[in-house]
Amino acid sequence: MRLAYETCDVFTDRRFGGNPLAVVRDAAGLDTAAMQAVAREFNLSETVFVEAADEPSATARIRIFTTAMELPFAGHPNVGAAVLIARYLGIQGDRLRIDQAAGRVEATLARDETGHVVAATITAPKPFALGQALDPAAIAACAGLPSVVGEPVIASCGTPFAVAEVVDEATLASAEPDAAAFRRHLPPSLAIGLHLFCRQGESDGLMRLRSRMFAPLGGLTEDPATGSANVALGGLLLARAGGQRLSLSIEQGIEMGRPSQLAVEAWTDQGVIRASVGGGVVAVSRGWLYL
Repeated sequence: MRLAYETCDVFTDRRFGGNPLAVVRDAAGLDTAAMQAVAREFNLSETVFVEAADEPSATARIRIFTTAMELPFAGHPNVGAAVLIARYLGIQGDRLRIDQAAGRVEATLARDETGHVVAATITAPKPFALGQALDPAAIAACAGLPSVVGEPVIASCGTPFAVAEVVDEATLASAEPDAAAFRRHLPPSLAIGLHLFCRQGESDGLMRLRSRMFAPLGGLTEDPATGSANVALGGLLLARAGGQRLSLSIEQGIEMGRPSQLAVEAWTDQGVIRASVGGGVVAVSRGWLYL
């Protein structure tokens, strides 16, 4: 079997920034074990496998794998897959729909002056859900820090993360994941990983943050840009602040040398909080897989 694949960098406008992603086309003939093996071979944060849609109202169906597990939803795989699918299918409109384990993701495409698709914004498939409160000392230990700000919680818009605030950028930069502490306090059954953030200020109604996401038990010591964690963060901050809408500009991957920029929106809709994340996508490579 020979399958076409492409790689791209997501949440950036320049090659070798952002979060790298592999997208494998026409993958319905692969079983779960084969998909996991291919994801390990690429050794990226995530690999997407594109299948034909089950429903005529959807553009495609995808499955998402880290090097260690399958995910029901993830942000940068959806943003990257939306752009690459639109390109190779020749989508003329500005929207497409991608089904996955967590539900349907609506993607809005952005084009450059030549009409080439260069970015996408996706709405998380699930409303924001607030989970249990977590012990601050335990979460600080997971990040190798003496303390965190306030009370960490589990938050999700389709994929659960532990979310914790730290006092400033220097503290954020000093964090180092402790796998043993994760095994004691944050197993994958509770959360995919730990998402840390600090505040950088606010201007013109836009809140600026820096974040880092660690998931050492899920095959990701650190992730350069985590859309699913940042939509959960947006939902959490709106839930805590109140109001109808919150706009965030979030930088991630700085400490890894993979600067990423994520635009997050959270809003109330019929009594629930929904969230979206968007950013640029830059093509890197293409080729064939032989299986």
